[in-house]
Amino acid sequence: QVQLVESGGGLVQAGGSLRLSCTVNKNRNIFNMYTMGWYRQAPGNQRELVASRTTYGNINYADSVKGRFTISRDSANNMVYLQMDDLKPDDTAVYYCNTVPERFTWGQGTQVTVSS
Repeated sequence: QVQLVESGGGLVQAGGSLRLSCTVNKNRNIFNMYTMGWYRQAPGNQRELVASRTTYGNINYADSVKGRFTISRDSANNMVYLQMDDLKPDDTAVYYCNTVPERFTWGQGTQVTVSS
């Protein structure tokens, strides 16, 4: 069973930066097989896709994070990252990684809290 593990969240002031990491158990090579995405879910809201990267390297961002977030992949280490800069309080959410569309059980996510 594929298990996705997110890390790197925390509490940061507005304007700050965080880098989120996503890895998968048992060294499964899903990052080279599927489009990968970072999603987030704020309290009371539905989960939304904020960034995605295809296996060919095509990248898309939600308008709300464009120019501030960067998705990347490290194939050698089986990791996917989300660099988040110029964070805003509206970015406060639990962040998850999964394929696009989601194929695997959601991990626990990593909490990002941005204070004003």
